[in-house]
Amino acid sequence: MNFLFRDTRGPRLCPRGSVVAIGAFDGVHRGHQALIGRALARAKTLGCDAVVLGFEPLPREFFGRGGPLPRLTTAREKIALTQALGIDRLGLLRFNAALSNTSAEDFVQQILVGRLGAREVWIGPDFRFGHGRRGDVAMLRDLGAELGFSAHAIEPVLIDGERVSSTRIRAALLAGDHALARSLLGRDFAIGGRVIHGQKLGRTLGYPTANIALRKRLPPVHGIYAVRVSGAGLRDWPSVASLGTRPTVNGRELLLEAHLFDFDGDLYGQRLRVDFVGKIRDEARFANLDDLTARMHLDSIEARRILSESPSTQRELA
Repeated sequence: MNFLFRDTRGPRLCPRGSVVAIGAFDGVHRGHQALIGRALARAKTLGCDAVVLGFEPLPREFFGRGGPLPRLTTAREKIALTQALGIDRLGLLRFNAALSNTSAEDFVQQILVGRLGAREVWIGPDFRFGHGRRGDVAMLRDLGAELGFSAHAIEPVLIDGERVSSTRIRAALLAGDHALARSLLGRDFAIGGRVIHGQKLGRTLGYPTANIALRKRLPPVHGIYAVRVSGAGLRDWPSVASLGTRPTVNGRELLLEAHLFDFDGDLYGQRLRVDFVGKIRDEARFANLDDLTARMHLDSIEARRILSESPSTQRELA
């Protein structure tokens, strides 16, 4: 059985029927985990498949509302995180002009009923779908009564009296509040990628780095961080990282550079995950490389201190 599907049309994927959790799922945070957990429990009770149904790109990205979106998870990371929760299938529907113009009624009939044989549908309290965002839980219940499924909205998950949301997590990360972000996500925020060759300037300064290109990804973090690195046989390796444009050396593109403490090995071409534990400072331009090196030394000391005081939130490589 293929785990991932992306098309809105095609043969039925779940002959036994399914329980479907629908949402954007950027971050797969504790609110998402509660929604997926409900679908898993109900699917087990009904003896059918548990399906998570999301969209790539995210609808907000497609429409460009509010400018570029700082993503919490890439599609690859979302696949790994949802699969680790134990679901049977993940749909990352291609959100394009055709899907954006699909009516809520057609979305239900073509995808939920036609492709997935939905027996139950679960959504978050504010989820909307279909052209003009007309679809909601009330419409799902009405259509379900005709088409043979039930629809439900879970209660919002609250932490410190406020709802867990991707927007709240992005705000926490942008503010450097990694303790709050960790609480909302249920793990450290992380960025994964393949190690590429760089200018090797860090090596000449005594701080060799594993460099990860971000390509088109706009992360919700920027600056110098205490991090842990996993992958290529490593597990939560204590490190310090810079994410930015490297103004001291007139860099232009965003780059994630991680210096792994007390590590000597070749990581080129390997896929790593960098878990962001705590922010040390904003990126800055230094007058010369000696001043930069002196500050990197202080950053390393601070990173070790932060890591010594912060428990690991281990999970599988995304």
